[in-house]
Amino acid sequence: MAIMQPTMIETPALSLPQRLKAATAEQHRRVERSGVMATLLRGRIERLAYLALLRNLHALYAALEPALSRQAAHPAVGPVVVPELFRRDALESDLRALQREADPPAEVLRPATVAYVERLREIEATQPELLVAHAYVRYLGDLSGGQQLRRIVRRALALQGAAGTCFYDFGDTSQVSRLAQGFRAALDEVGARAHDAGAIVAEAEGAFARHGQIFEQLAAAG
Repeated sequence: MAIMQPTMIETPALSLPQRLKAATAEQHRRVERSGVMATLLRGRIERLAYLALLRNLHALYAALEPALSRQAAHPAVGPVVVPELFRRDALESDLRALQREADPPAEVLRPATVAYVERLREIEATQPELLVAHAYVRYLGDLSGGQQLRRIVRRALALQGAAGTCFYDFGDTSQVSRLAQGFRAALDEVGARAHDAGAIVAEAEGAFARHGQIFEQLAAAG
């Protein structure tokens, strides 16, 4: 009598966006509530501390976005080069709106920010597809939490209108949803083209750790 062999059910492989989310979910929750971000989420941040946060974030985007643009022809980077998501100009607008003549000179960047910028330069020169990990950490985070943070910042700093919160402006709810869905679709394309998708996931984990260091150093600097 023939012996029936057990049926093997193959588990579908996770897509790159699914892998990124699963690998970084715990880190994401921890980092977004660490250091200066914890103060911001409680609505207790002061203007100079918020300016320091924006200056350090600006340094990241000022390194990341030109690198993405230079690598737009790379098959595993091109899909995530979405100028609608770029934040450098919006941050510059917010910094101009919030800066006052009587403010002390702008503080130097935190050491963790300087190290992060160096990392972005390094991977562009050696493994440009790893830039995708940093685009994932920044842009999906901006899209998912931006509207809540915009309200918090306006209330904490008593801002009127859009001045000082352009960083969080991606349009109305339908536009935010469209951009988020499009970016996830772009990550799917990257997953199909990348030489080593696992390295992108590992780089995203490292990116969250670097953000945590920046936020803690900003809090320590007051």
